[in-house]
Amino acid sequence: MFKGFDVRVWPSRLVVRYFVVFVVLAFLFTNYYLWSDWQTWDVDSYQPPSGPGVAQHPIKKLMKDARARHNEQLSRRSLDVATAAARYREARGRHPPPGFDLWFQAALDTDAVIVEDFFDRIYKDLTPFWGMDTKMVRDRAHSWPWVVRVRNGTAHGDGDVEGRVPWLQLWTGLVGEFAEGMPDVDMPINYMDEPRLLVPHNQIAKLVAKEAKERKMPDAKDVKREYQGLAAVDEAKPKLYDPRWYGFSDSDYWSLAAKTCGPNTPAYGVKAEKDFSKPAEFPSHYKPSYVEEGYILNWTSAMDPCEQPHLRQLHGSFVEPVSMSSTDELIPLFGGSKLPMNNEILIPGAMYLTDDEFYSGGESHGPQWHWKKTAAIWRGDASGGRAKAHTWHHFHRHRLVDMLNATTVSTAEASGKRPVTFEPPDTSIYSSSRAESKELGKWLGTFADVGFTYLCPPGQCDYLTDFYHVVERIPMKTQYTYKFLPDADGNSFSARFRGFMRSTSVPLKATIYAEWHDDRLTPWVHFIPLDNTYRDLYPVLEFFGDGPGGQGDAAARFIAEKGRIWAEQVLRREDMKLYVWRLLLEWARVCDDERHALGYVDDLLL
Repeated sequence: MFKGFDVRVWPSRLVVRYFVVFVVLAFLFTNYYLWSDWQTWDVDSYQPPSGPGVAQHPIKKLMKDARARHNEQLSRRSLDVATAAARYREARGRHPPPGFDLWFQAALDTDAVIVEDFFDRIYKDLTPFWGMDTKMVRDRAHSWPWVVRVRNGTAHGDGDVEGRVPWLQLWTGLVGEFAEGMPDVDMPINYMDEPRLLVPHNQIAKLVAKEAKERKMPDAKDVKREYQGLAAVDEAKPKLYDPRWYGFSDSDYWSLAAKTCGPNTPAYGVKAEKDFSKPAEFPSHYKPSYVEEGYILNWTSAMDPCEQPHLRQLHGSFVEPVSMSSTDELIPLFGGSKLPMNNEILIPGAMYLTDDEFYSGGESHGPQWHWKKTAAIWRGDASGGRAKAHTWHHFHRHRLVDMLNATTVSTAEASGKRPVTFEPPDTSIYSSSRAESKELGKWLGTFADVGFTYLCPPGQCDYLTDFYHVVERIPMKTQYTYKFLPDADGNSFSARFRGFMRSTSVPLKATIYAEWHDDRLTPWVHFIPLDNTYRDLYPVLEFFGDGPGGQGDAAARFIAEKGRIWAEQVLRREDMKLYVWRLLLEWARVCDDERHALGYVDDLLL
């Protein structure tokens, strides 16, 4: 034996040395693999497989067509103020409002994607107010209990917020980022979760017709460029106008909402459901005009309850909302979401402006696709309305949890008895070997992780304990380790949707609530749309959840990554600021006595 050689020490040092080398090499290899995989996946070059021998699933065509529409929309992007102003005039039939050039320069400075279509929501919301008296609009906006005010280039919130959620502060902070140079303006806000304005269709139609009749585009030399301001209304201090508010003792929500539906819509004249004791009822032979082979084709119609009277007993907002204080008069009111039939003026939801990780998931948006679990996850409260012993099985969130619960589905398959919240898949519309062989429940046991994290205060919903048990909360950043993120309405819109869009997972979205961003997101390109009945839930998950290497998995990855990239371009705080900035320029003009003469025309006078 060599002198000084210690057989007890040498092997242990050698093992440690080799272990360290192995760890370093493994680290370098893993990082190279992850980075190279990320770099070589070209999102924009992805094409759904086609050709002889490849099954032509309807979703492939929907994705292809949606991508073409999105690309065509992007081809109309404005890159200079003259082009933007010209496209504005073509789309709106007016000159842009004064201050349009400063707004557009801010868009350029923040690399915003400016397509005129992205702002269609503003004009849908404001059009009826053009048909109203300007003084009436100004006075009612000024006197509301909670108002974001801009005066002399400074924004401040006006209203008692003691004990309330910080919405007024959040919206005031956003407006404060562009208030300098803005005209004086009042933005009255809705402090309820639920939207409040339900103006009958015939009244809105009259105001819209009046706006169209009075709309004009004066010669550039006759255009006025300065708003009158709000000094007169500040001095007058008008009293609050308080319209009649309908509560639960006056009406059910559906009866008020249905009056907003046009005479040519399926929901026109449909009475409210009175008996909720029976299992949830779904329309038979369901082939609405907004689907193609069972999958969503027209997202706008798919969200619209006027097109779907069956939702009066399939969504908590119509069965019984948590609170109800609605009017059938048109008053100025801004809010974060609304039903398509409501008349609020949309702004980004206040929860999109908070850094609270409960909604945003923080800045960790999840691992890369191949490291994710090929599974769906959902956590949430049993919210969405005031569920009672005889109504809960008609609620949308309860239906979603039941449909993704392996035990519920397996029990139904074994017994042949349908659950009270949903019907079995319609195999005449959707081809599913799992449904036909009664193996959906078995599959869901490995694929879905869903549950309520809160049911109700103790002792107030004992009738639910035979059907649901509370599960642990899972932070959103942990949910991002799953590939599929179903998203369902709560008491109004789901405040998690922006976080889902920014994640590396793919959102599956069903909703009846309109939001500020709807015109800039393309279903089947940026997220997966679902019908509010969830009848397409299983076939959608079966197509996209076929596992690594499958056609559906590649398609899901495309939507997840395309959506994430797009969200970082059009759902930023800067984009929300630009949306509200442009909205308030328009709103200030609507409230001005010289509104028909006001405009931006510098590009025409060069």
